[in-house]
Amino acid sequence: MSWQINTIISVANQLQRTGTTGASAGEQIAAAFVLNQMEYLPSSYRDTVEAWDRLGEEWQGYVKVIKQNHMHLIDGE
Repeated sequence: MSWQINTIISVANQLQRTGTTGASAGEQIAAAFVLNQMEYLPSSYRDTVEAWDRLGEEWQGYVKVIKQNHMHLIDGE
């Protein structure tokens, strides 16, 4: 797996465990979409379309790959 996918999974698990993360805005946005929990979006990205657009095509692709193939690595899934 790429470092980006590993990072997003790690951030998603951290958000589920603690509700917070020191991850970058992009990593946190990607994790929120992986978890389908928009309350984890950074406070400056409360609009879901704006947040999705912020990711860009490459990171949107990572979210899709995780949702399709790696949800078993998300705690509680």
